[in-house]
Amino acid sequence: MTDTWQTIARLAGRLEEHSTLPREQRILLQLLKIQEEAGEVAEAVIGAMGQNPRKGHSHTWKDVEAEVCDVIVTGMVALTRMNPEAATVFQRHMEGLVARDLNEAEGAAAQ
Repeated sequence: MTDTWQTIARLAGRLEEHSTLPREQRILLQLLKIQEEAGEVAEAVIGAMGQNPRKGHSHTWKDVEAEVCDVIVTGMVALTRMNPEAATVFQRHMEGLVARDLNEAEGAAAQ
C-alpha cells in the first residue's frame, strides 16, 4: 500500500468511525459527496474565468486544481469505503485503461 492509499484508508476509517448510519447509507452519501466536490470544481472554473457577474474573478486556477484534487481524494475514499482492497481494485482498473486506451493508441501510431 502506498503512502497515498494509507492516507486514504485513514480518512475512510475516520469517516466510518464518525457515522452511525447503516453501511449502505454511508457509501451512498460518500458517493454523493463526489458530486458535491465536482460542483465545487465547476464553481471554481466559473470564478477563474470571471463568468459570474456578481462575483467576477472569485477563484484562481490554483483553486481549480485544489478542487480537482478534492474530487480525486473523495473518489478514492468512496472506493475504499466500498471495498477495503481499493488500491488493488484501482490498479486493476488502471491496467485495463492502459490496455484499452494506451496500448491500442500506441499500436495505431506505430502503423
